[in-house]
Amino acid sequence: MQTERVWDPITRLWHWLFAAAVVGNWLLGRFMTFDTVRWHFYGGYLVLALLAFRLIWGFCGPQPARFRSFLPTPAGVRSHLRTLLKREPGGAPGHNPLGALSVYAMLLVIALQAGAGLFIEADDFFEAAILHPHVSSDTASFMSAWHHTLPVIILILVVLHVVAIVFYQFWKRESLTRAMVTGRKQVRRD
Repeated sequence: MQTERVWDPITRLWHWLFAAAVVGNWLLGRFMTFDTVRWHFYGGYLVLALLAFRLIWGFCGPQPARFRSFLPTPAGVRSHLRTLLKREPGGAPGHNPLGALSVYAMLLVIALQAGAGLFIEADDFFEAAILHPHVSSDTASFMSAWHHTLPVIILILVVLHVVAIVFYQFWKRESLTRAMVTGRKQVRRD
């Protein structure tokens, strides 16, 4: 194992901004009032902007941030699962296969959530979302139903993410949080 710089400053900054935007907007949506609905809309636009940036960065950013560098394979997932309970750092140079699946799941579900929010009406609190005037009421109702269902899935994914971080910290003795703050991570080079 050797300590290497894995996560670049832009990826790390994006990660923390995205986490704050998602959690903040989830809270604004969950405890929405007449005074906060406007901020929920703006928070949704921020989440979409951050997702757009991550999509671009996933294709032209540094190697560890590129989507192709952490595409999980069935064999990679099986191999990772066989060593998951060992009390030693995993040492993946970036995301391990389960972490990669988690990243893809969170990005997809949050993109669906934020995208659905573009089509719904805000029940007389505030003007409709920007795409609402361009769709039928059935489409707006469908998107609204998804927009009100997906936060539960997002909450589950975020809780699993935090549980995995705690598991790696205390069981595997690998600080994923420190790696996302400093950019440096213990990597196994065989």
